[in-house]
Amino acid sequence: MSLGMGMKPYEQQGVAVTCRSLEEYMAMFGLSGEDLAAGEIADVAGGASSFTADAAARGYRAAAFDPTYGTAVPQWHEAALAEIDASTAKLERLKNQFDWSYYGDLDRHRSGRMAALGRSAADRALPGAEYRYVAASLPELPAVDGRFALVVCSHFLFLYAESFGYEFHRRSLLEMMRICAPGGRVLVYPLLSLRWEPNADLERLMKAVAAAGGITELMPSRLPFIPGSDRFLQISIPVR
Repeated sequence: MSLGMGMKPYEQQGVAVTCRSLEEYMAMFGLSGEDLAAGEIADVAGGASSFTADAAARGYRAAAFDPTYGTAVPQWHEAALAEIDASTAKLERLKNQFDWSYYGDLDRHRSGRMAALGRSAADRALPGAEYRYVAASLPELPAVDGRFALVVCSHFLFLYAESFGYEFHRRSLLEMMRICAPGGRVLVYPLLSLRWEPNADLERLMKAVAAAGGITELMPSRLPFIPGSDRFLQISIPVR
């Protein structure tokens, strides 16, 4: 679905600090417990999502990368709260455009964001948490080659297509491939922009990934919300 079919864009200045749970990640990327147990996981552009905290609470190994982790937890938490309030107001104005079958309604959507933020902030405040929450941003990540069995990127790449062009996306995808282990996967969702339009460079980017040795596939997502956004990009790293 595109703006040409009556959709109004989601107005956003800068990159939002999002707050999503492990359960949302599992739905959007079709993940199972076996996937999470396969090795260490990287949440790239993790923002205030509780994926890393939730994974650790279940005994999995995960680390998150985001430039906002350079901010002290109290100030970071306050900024994320403000983002939740702002996004809820925007969604209220646009709510008829979205599929609420997963979240139920706007109030439950907001309470889920608040809960995820609370778990993420509590985990970031623990001693030694700086090793799990690394202040860094694409297209360069401070991690050794092949460290992670699974690399996920939720609601950043492709979503901000008007701000970050082809070269940024190419370098970012290749960087996530670099830190992913042979036999592992890189997963990116959604593939639409904030104008709800497909990325014009997706096919070109998939060819660049293939040229670098990755195997690309568009996979079905189980997180209905953005109309027409029912697929994610999977890049499989071959075992050599």
